[in-house]
Amino acid sequence: MPEVLRDEAAVLSIAAAAPMLGQVEAWARVNSGSANLEGLARMADLLAGAFAKLPGEVRLLDPAPVEAMEADGSLKPVAHGRNLHLRVRPEAPVQVLLTGHMDTVYGADHPFQRLEWLGAKMLRGPGVADMKGGLAVMLAALTALESWEERERIGYEVVINSDEEVGSPGSAALIADAARGKRAALTYEPSALPDGTLAGARPGSGNFSLHVRGRSAHAGRNPEEGRNALVAAADLALRLDAAKRPGLSVNPARIDGGGPNNVVPDHAVLRINMRPAAPADQDEASAALHEAIAAVSAARDVRINMHGGFGRPPKPLDAGAEKLFDLVRRCGAELGQPIAWQASGGVCDGNNIAACGVPVVDTMGVRGGAIHSADEYLIVESLAERAQLSALVLMRLALGEEL
Repeated sequence: MPEVLRDEAAVLSIAAAAPMLGQVEAWARVNSGSANLEGLARMADLLAGAFAKLPGEVRLLDPAPVEAMEADGSLKPVAHGRNLHLRVRPEAPVQVLLTGHMDTVYGADHPFQRLEWLGAKMLRGPGVADMKGGLAVMLAALTALESWEERERIGYEVVINSDEEVGSPGSAALIADAARGKRAALTYEPSALPDGTLAGARPGSGNFSLHVRGRSAHAGRNPEEGRNALVAAADLALRLDAAKRPGLSVNPARIDGGGPNNVVPDHAVLRINMRPAAPADQDEASAALHEAIAAVSAARDVRINMHGGFGRPPKPLDAGAEKLFDLVRRCGAELGQPIAWQASGGVCDGNNIAACGVPVVDTMGVRGGAIHSADEYLIVESLAERAQLSALVLMRLALGEEL
């Protein structure tokens, strides 16, 4: 790897000087919980204005239709916010994808809504690390890249979705389409650890709602004529729990249903999450799910309808991903930033991108910690660090770094 060249150094200086902290503070003051459509609309407009400084047309695209199963087993439409899309230089020889999300896990009624400084180096606040800090880093790196005299070598697509924290149901197709034909992808989730360690391999994740339909009867007069859907759902949960093993975690999370004590319940809905470590584990998880449904249906004389699927495919580290991680590591070394990576139990849009056959590093965002809690914080100096890291990786990809 060559040392940082003079023109690269100029780009890196621009990246580090970007007004990222002010952007994070302004964006984190906007509640953009995944279900807060008003807040997401405001956030989308703010991001559209910020990313409009880049060449190309910023578009705010409607999400794909999404349905969720209610407690009574019916399907109900679920609304999500618009998704930001930008394409720059699609004719360039090297094409990359950059993704992030504008939604957070903190709803409009969540008590964690305020920014607070923790000394001079850390800022606590909703979404400062996950991932409004990452969005500022992405924008700073791309803005700096546009000052580079070799920028015509590289084109890029940007997708910032509004539903990542709930599995990206309305934006998965947009991400898959944007990933097509890309040399590499960078996603701006925060680092896996506060020291900057990246997330490497990730398991997949599937969320399922299983509607059990039994038959009601009087609990005292003729219970034998009933088919207890609640008991069948519990049986289903136990069978699926027994399917967990190394490489596959299974979490029966909730049962909705039941009714008065003197009535055999005729419906119940089991909610379950399954996390396979590898594609073969996902195949076995699907088989276990269908086997359990068939067994309980026969044993309990009930009907079971399934809704959901594996929205996040497993993300093992393949050869292409290892080369991209190594490029990030070498760029970090040139910048005095030690870069390591480790497997993570969490999932993100990087899973979906990797499933498209595109090498991805999905923790290019800020250093911080305590995400998804009321103690979430950003290490402020990491804004400049990570903006420079992204800018250098993009320039080296443009110059023909092989993956």
